[in-house]
Amino acid sequence: MKSTFLKKSAAAFFILALCTLLSFFTSCRKDINTDLPGIAEHLPDLSTTVSSSVSGFVTDENNAPVIAAVVKVGTMVTSTDSYGYFSVRNVQVVKEAAVVTVTYNGYFNGIKTYIAAEGKAAFFRIRLLPKTIAGTFDAATGGSVSLTNGSIVSLPANAVKLASGGALYSGMVQVALQYIDPTSTELIRIMPGDLRGVNTSGFIKRLISYGMLAVELTGDGGELLQIADGKKATITTAIPGATSSTAPASIPLWYFDERKGLWIEEGTATKSGNNYVGEVSHFSFWNYDQSSSYVHFDCTLYVSDAASRQPLAYTRVKISVADNPANFSYGITDDSGYVAGLVPDNTSLLIEVYGTFNCPNGSVYSQNFTTTNSALSLGDITVNNNASQSTAFINGTVTDCNNNPLTNGYVMATINADYSRISLNALGEYNFNTLLCSNTATTISLLARDSAGGNQSTDTTVSAVPGTNAIGNIRACGNAFMNAVSNGYLYHPTSPRSISNFTKNLAMISPFVIRVDVGDLGSANFIADFTLDPVTNLISIAAAPGAAGGMYVQFDTGLPSINPGYTPQWTGSPQCNNTYDPVLRQYKVRYGYMGGTGYRVVEEIISVL
Repeated sequence: MKSTFLKKSAAAFFILALCTLLSFFTSCRKDINTDLPGIAEHLPDLSTTVSSSVSGFVTDENNAPVIAAVVKVGTMVTSTDSYGYFSVRNVQVVKEAAVVTVTYNGYFNGIKTYIAAEGKAAFFRIRLLPKTIAGTFDAATGGSVSLTNGSIVSLPANAVKLASGGALYSGMVQVALQYIDPTSTELIRIMPGDLRGVNTSGFIKRLISYGMLAVELTGDGGELLQIADGKKATITTAIPGATSSTAPASIPLWYFDERKGLWIEEGTATKSGNNYVGEVSHFSFWNYDQSSSYVHFDCTLYVSDAASRQPLAYTRVKISVADNPANFSYGITDDSGYVAGLVPDNTSLLIEVYGTFNCPNGSVYSQNFTTTNSALSLGDITVNNNASQSTAFINGTVTDCNNNPLTNGYVMATINADYSRISLNALGEYNFNTLLCSNTATTISLLARDSAGGNQSTDTTVSAVPGTNAIGNIRACGNAFMNAVSNGYLYHPTSPRSISNFTKNLAMISPFVIRVDVGDLGSANFIADFTLDPVTNLISIAAAPGAAGGMYVQFDTGLPSINPGYTPQWTGSPQCNNTYDPVLRQYKVRYGYMGGTGYRVVEEIISVL
């Protein structure tokens, strides 16, 4: 479910997405990172593993948090919380290509790849692409679907099979299709992997993208489909205007291997007008790329005027080719001010520091540097304020319900529509720096949460100004809520009734437990706890602590046949099997309790607003 209660060039190398290699460091680093490869002309090592930690935020196409998305890193599986946040600690991953995979119904998988270093951590902002159906066609006759930018997927007659088993498919084919623009500043959030690929010679290379497509075929019953053996589909992808003049006449095609986290070269496309056209034998993410060599780069940003020399966290870093500014890449610092990634070798480059992606102002820092064929670190960079952007230092304390310092918790800061998570120290204190879009006040929202108890504060709105902003104390003592409406039926021995558009406030007890009024009985203290399994989307129901009524019982397969027996009284009854629909954001439940004269049973579909 998505959170609704929270307030809230020619492309030479900008597609490298520095943020895919962000790492946390516990100390300042001024050395060249020699354990990572320089030039990418080598065979990939996909067997050596290291221990790594990963965290980040997952959002949808509207930048809203995605709740209960499944996140897999190595052998560990976790889920996003009510902010779309996830964290995995000390997991064994492939050193040269560690993979983070986010799965959520109705969306293409969100996948990030990074070079892992022992004991270090990675941070990502991942924006999921919805599986929007661009069109349909009959498998027997074949057909084409297109996007408004000129991207097209075409298949001949009888060219579709079941992905499972491989039998030839007959019926209507739905085509989910998304174009990924390599010139977009949002590319680092959207694209899969880190744009390294394995070419036909088996060497790992840096890729220079001229456009990407995400494609998935499904059948009448939602079954996953693929291109039939011996058949091929034609894919046409629009070339961004900024890159059209330098786009080569022919270009390699690459598909994304979700297991390896790398692009694999397979086939060639030809330039036709402002498009590339090629043939493929299977569907996944497809990419039109030239390849070249790279080196590893890193630096750490600090603020010059903070009393305790605070790192500049969650800050936008841009690197461009010095004599061709249209060729650029963005990265984001982690909470220690560290940023790393892949940049062209033997090239004169420019690094610039900006505020968030929504800030239109100029950079607050810039520096020219030149790469060789070895990994490069610029070490510590001290950022000074300038006339167009300034640094705000935010600090304060958090206490629990007993007014004691909250040590096991965090503050979630909303800055220009992006979340940042700031941990509390042993004294319940938080502090962080952020770049403001201008020298005038900027609104920042702060919300403190107790990691153990689930309590949280109300939103604290701060009008942050350049310099120190002492917020004071925030008290984390209350539940988070989601607004919802319920439709259903209350089966009762003496007073049965329909439930129609009944407004509810769902209390978030923990990321996967909500507290809900039973039907329309909440005012009489009939309250249930729904516990969601984020992998299966099954719901377990129990009485909330202190709830009225007898033991609460869930009925997964139908209404009770005795005490007394009931028959369905509304059209939504068959759906109520105690499951959660993450696409529709609906809890579909059937449960009740034994009263003096028999079961009181509620069937309802609770829709989160």
